[in-house]
Amino acid sequence: MNLRDYTLLSPDELRSRIYKAKTEKNAVLLVHNYQRREVQEIADFLGDSLRLAQEAARTEADLIVFCGVTFMAETAKILNPDKKVLIPDSRADCPMAKMIDAPSLTAAREKYPDAIVVTYINSTADVKALSDICVTSTNAVKIIKSLGNRTILFTPDKNLAEYCRHMTGANIIPWAGHCYVHNEFHVKDVETARIESPDAIFIAHPECNLGVLSLADYVTSTTGMVKYVRDHQDEIRRRGLIIGTEVGLIEQLQSLYPDLNIYPLTSSALCATQKLTNLAKVAWCIENETNEVILDEEIRCRAYTAVKRMLDFS
Repeated sequence: MNLRDYTLLSPDELRSRIYKAKTEKNAVLLVHNYQRREVQEIADFLGDSLRLAQEAARTEADLIVFCGVTFMAETAKILNPDKKVLIPDSRADCPMAKMIDAPSLTAAREKYPDAIVVTYINSTADVKALSDICVTSTNAVKIIKSLGNRTILFTPDKNLAEYCRHMTGANIIPWAGHCYVHNEFHVKDVETARIESPDAIFIAHPECNLGVLSLADYVTSTTGMVKYVRDHQDEIRRRGLIIGTEVGLIEQLQSLYPDLNIYPLTSSALCATQKLTNLAKVAWCIENETNEVILDEEIRCRAYTAVKRMLDFS
């Protein structure tokens, strides 16, 4: 069967084929919070980049199917050189990860020879290989604090870099990259939301700019957002909740807590490449073992050092 044949199957048939192949192949499905809801629902593990990296590091599965974007699947391969890692759609790149490359980072290291290179997990394997340590939105502030008074070259997300500098006072040189979804949130969006829902709690992802974050009641990763809703249901029931991140996370929470008033900061906050994955592509991928992630072993080993240092902090 080719991919088009799978698109003609019903959701029930696709799920049945996925579960059957998963059992036969000893596969695990790692699914990011920004995926389509239909894909989130078949996950063995659903979460943000840190949680999925942790699960990839400890999995005993023979086959990893990563429903996310390519840097996430690469990270799983970095941690599992002897396992086969697949991604349902090989076009699912992260635009921010493409805002930095190895030659540019090499030049920056030469310009700032005494700086520690801290790289957001949203980056390619060859960029990780040139970095001293990786971070995620969950642990970035903690890791930056641990580095003391050293100069830090922070790549590739300028907004997360500025947030870390704001929270720690560290000497950070930010790269000029950004997440186009979170970077499109503006102060006026928050002001409009406050007018429409003046009592609502507002929580935001640290990939947003500092102006937006300064108006948030709470700043956290998507995993932190899930935990916040779980732990504050009575308050959210009274006040409502506005979330500044990609709508896939909001859809997940709306499904889990249908009695709570949970809204996106803007309904247009969509990551187009995260949405490329669907049930048909997952079934096609796992049954035919398509789109395998292959990394140069020297790059993988060097990138492993930076990723492993991150995981040791988490």
